[in-house]
Amino acid sequence: MADGRVVRTADRTIGSRRLASLLPADVRARPRYRALAEAVRSLVLDGRIPLHVRLPAERELAEALGASRATVTAAYDLLRGSGYARSRRGSGTWTELPEGHGPVGGFHLAAAAAADADGAGGPPVDLAVAAMGAPADLLADALARAAQRLPEFAAQPGYHPFGLPELRAAVAARFTRRGLPTRPGQILVTSGAQQALSLVTALLCRPGDRVLAENPTYPNALDALRQAGLRTGPVPVSDDGWDLEAAESALRGTAPRLAYTIPDFHNPTGTLMPPEQRLRLMAAARAAGAWLVVDETVADIALDVPAPAPTASLGARGAADHVLTIGSLSKTHWGGIRVGWVRAAEKVVNELATVRVAADMSGSVLDQLVALTFLDGADDALPERLARLRSRRAALVRCLERYAPQWSWRVPPGGLSLWIDLGEPVASALAERAAGAGVYVSRGARFGVDPGTFAHRVRIPYTLPEDRLEDGVRRLAAAFHDGIPLTPSVERPHWVA
Repeated sequence: MADGRVVRTADRTIGSRRLASLLPADVRARPRYRALAEAVRSLVLDGRIPLHVRLPAERELAEALGASRATVTAAYDLLRGSGYARSRRGSGTWTELPEGHGPVGGFHLAAAAAADADGAGGPPVDLAVAAMGAPADLLADALARAAQRLPEFAAQPGYHPFGLPELRAAVAARFTRRGLPTRPGQILVTSGAQQALSLVTALLCRPGDRVLAENPTYPNALDALRQAGLRTGPVPVSDDGWDLEAAESALRGTAPRLAYTIPDFHNPTGTLMPPEQRLRLMAAARAAGAWLVVDETVADIALDVPAPAPTASLGARGAADHVLTIGSLSKTHWGGIRVGWVRAAEKVVNELATVRVAADMSGSVLDQLVALTFLDGADDALPERLARLRSRRAALVRCLERYAPQWSWRVPPGGLSLWIDLGEPVASALAERAAGAGVYVSRGARFGVDPGTFAHRVRIPYTLPEDRLEDGVRRLAAAFHDGIPLTPSVERPHWVA
């Protein structure tokens, strides 16, 4: 313990050449040591250098950069002075976060607490949930058709731990149409993708096992991994895509039990992993003896490109034996229908069903019948929803350009949200201030493997109607520009979809 805080030394190291390759060209700006310190700080905040990673020795980094040792020494001094690095004699210098960046986790349905009362700026606007409501006519038709079939099942006990046979067949046929031949016996129907991931970790992992996850990634997936007692290692994902070199190195060096990935319109960045990178990731996971868990929850939300083929369909025969694919109807149809699935080898599906029975016996028959109706008409309903999302995405971009032009973002080829860079690490303070004005937004720290990272980011979905998007962005930007400086603050529990 030192000055009231636990001193934690690094358990990982980043090499001088690797760090030099991550630094932008402008580190040669004057004064150079300030540019170097700012570049390293940005890499830490953006999750591209994890926390508690030992930085290169000053002499080694100076050689890799072609700089003087005095430049690196001054940069490290700045990082230590601002709280982004810490040193101890004999242990080197490692990455940290300054005071005020605390751990995150837990669940809190932010908008619900204020749903009954208007804020000062009008009715609450929930920009935290990246999901659409169900079209009334689509849902009514699905419920009517499911109700017609319900008497067929009423005489039975109603327990289907593997899922309704008809639904398993429909999900298997969907995979087959997308290029991955699948038998119904390879499908386990679950109560959403979140349960699918929890079942997978319960079967394949034990507390203390190492797992890899993208950084940033889906917050509720991180919560599932943490609650299972797993040690989570980060694989950097930026607006430009995946750091495959880091992923391959982590798989070789840490021997994780599994790796969790969202290659299809990644949440929250929206990026799409190219097929050649998927092949590299599959090969690296297989060589390391790690299971690869592929989350396809948003794979169908392809707005500017064709919907991608399943990752497990790539490579030679047998290459996907270690791949488990999870998905659901929450993003394409409606989150209120709690139906998801796992696609895996039949032996794994049988073992997952055994784990599932201990948790909830079986899913709702009615929900599964509605899901079956949804899947039967998916090809007819999805195009209209995608067109609506394109329109709302364009509307969100216009609003941001109008009310917050100093923020930066990239328009993704699919998915449900923009990953906004505020330009300074004040996302948590902004989220708290905006909540006071009745606007709820997902702060970037919720998406980080390392607590406190992505403090300069917020995620804004384009799933609300255009007038609600404009109202929310206007009020969020007003909170950012209200004349009172925003300062970093401790993270608080927050629920994110």
